[in-house]
Amino acid sequence: MKQCAALIVDCDSRNSSPHRALERLGFRVATTAEWPGDDMIRDVEVVIVRVRHIESATMLAARMRAKPYFGHRVLIAVVPATATPDQRRIAIDGGFDDLASDTRDSRGLIARVLRSLRRRPEYRCFLPDRKRRAA
Repeated sequence: MKQCAALIVDCDSRNSSPHRALERLGFRVATTAEWPGDDMIRDVEVVIVRVRHIESATMLAARMRAKPYFGHRVLIAVVPATATPDQRRIAIDGGFDDLASDTRDSRGLIARVLRSLRRRPEYRCFLPDRKRRAA
């Protein structure tokens, strides 16, 4: 089995807290500020896209899902906290598996990633045990 991997597509590159939080959990994490190439998609189970304008979420999901080798990978959007419930529902209907609010706290995003991975048993990846053992 291979170690779980995630790709963060963040054109702003302002907030690296999801990157650090995923690494602490045991994911191999790559971040790109540009549209990812096909080879980047092939090696990950989870793709996280920071969506600056919620109106473009459905187009981003469609373009990402149309990439070669994307298949049934987990696709999660990080959307502005100001997004309305209707805008969130449209983004989910447009192709994202889940949405997380753009906050400094990464716990909500991590919970969504883990929940979505559990629903995809075809991605048999592992997260290293990061718990410290008592001496």
